[in-house]
Amino acid sequence: MAKLKIGALPNDKPVKVTVELPAGVHRDLVAYAEAIGRETGQPVNDPSKLIAPMLMRFMATDRGFAKWRRATQSLPAGDG
Repeated sequence: MAKLKIGALPNDKPVKVTVELPAGVHRDLVAYAEAIGRETGQPVNDPSKLIAPMLMRFMATDRGFAKWRRATQSLPAGDG
């Protein structure tokens, strides 16, 4: 199996967010949780727990976002 982009889930204090996902995205999320469970040997009982690490990975590897973030962090407060 190919190396997955996210691994074990971090143990962090969550912030509650409610989202609606298209059915296809939810099916893929469930399948991804199954793949992680097989790869790590630790089942993911709640596939929604994958959303945060996926978003974190996406934002961490988005060059445009990183460039924007660096530019806005160098601005005085209130200008970004």
